[in-house]
Amino acid sequence: MSYSNSWKSGTALLVALGLTTSMVAPLVVTAPATAQTTFPDVPSTYWASGFIQELASRGIIAGFAEDGTFRPEDPVTRAQFAAMIRRAFNRSPVRNPVQFTDVPASYWGAAAIQTAYTTGFMAGYPGNQFRPNENIPRAQVLVSLTSGLGYTNTRPADTTLGIFSDAASIPDYARPGIAAATERTMVVNYPDVQLLNPNRTATRAEVAAFIYQALVSTGQAPVINSPYIIGQAPQSLQIPAGTTIPVRYDRADRILLATNEAPTPVTLTVARNIVTANGQVLIPAGSSVNGELRTANGAAQFFGREIVLPSGTRLPLDATSELITRTETVKQGANVGRILAGTVVGAGAAAGIAGVTGDRTIRAGEVLIGAGVGAIAGAVFGGSSVNLIAINPNTDLTLTLNSDLVIRP
Repeated sequence: MSYSNSWKSGTALLVALGLTTSMVAPLVVTAPATAQTTFPDVPSTYWASGFIQELASRGIIAGFAEDGTFRPEDPVTRAQFAAMIRRAFNRSPVRNPVQFTDVPASYWGAAAIQTAYTTGFMAGYPGNQFRPNENIPRAQVLVSLTSGLGYTNTRPADTTLGIFSDAASIPDYARPGIAAATERTMVVNYPDVQLLNPNRTATRAEVAAFIYQALVSTGQAPVINSPYIIGQAPQSLQIPAGTTIPVRYDRADRILLATNEAPTPVTLTVARNIVTANGQVLIPAGSSVNGELRTANGAAQFFGREIVLPSGTRLPLDATSELITRTETVKQGANVGRILAGTVVGAGAAAGIAGVTGDRTIRAGEVLIGAGVGAIAGAVFGGSSVNLIAINPNTDLTLTLNSDLVIRP
């Protein structure tokens, strides 16, 4: 059977991805009572971690016994992929067995290769060869999956494949199958979603992603939201209540407020990316957080009301900081310049400082709101000291979501 004809009939799904590339028997395990679902070399921020964890939780893939790693960047051979097919599907044969000249009966993957062949997922090369130790390209994996699942393209292949910047490099035999896979959101491209790399050897992580998406296409697995799935409809995402959002304040290192300060508008900045388990950035660092500082009972608290993403998108926000109760006393004779070094003040605090020290030189730029200038000018002199709430905005104002934050596409 020719190579091109063979891949008109071939693909499949899962088996333990803890396989070696040598001639020795690979690590193929039955699902344990408690499957390993995390791997030391697959952090939560890894692009394929969601796919890998889902398959691991089902006992479909496994790590390497000697160190528990997954080795996501390792290649996958045709024999290993055949083993995955056998583990994934209980399919009826569609053709008779064949004896491949390069697959002796004693070969570790012989039974899996026969199953992959007889069920129509995989086929051989000219000269009745299977080439079991040959690394499998991404194109072959996708064609195998669509062929084994009986998927065909419903639109012209060239039209569908036009979304890939390297569509011209897709082999002719693979174009209908990859078009069918694309229509069914089975294609996952990382890091460039427009770059298919059809002739590059598939990695263990990529095979896990393709396999998982094939399961999704058959209704056997829930959808994972990933920016690397081609054609996936954008979905609303939720950041759950209780999540913390680290922020910073770019204007000053300190904020002083009167204990009875009027609500004071403040804009903070998201200090670090807020990401999903698979590394998708939901709220980029540098996004603005609009809200206000409020005082009550001698304490201050920030109330966040809106996040503005760098793109200009505005997200309603219900988040608050912890209560800040730290105070600082300003007394008569205090050096206003020292007090205000690296500091901005609320209008009430500015008036209090001016009233105690007699110094009306506080500049408008040092006051959080414009009303402060008038408050200073009208300050009533007298009293020997004033207590102010002292806020370190870069440590005191970390926000906690009070309700889910919904991010819509």
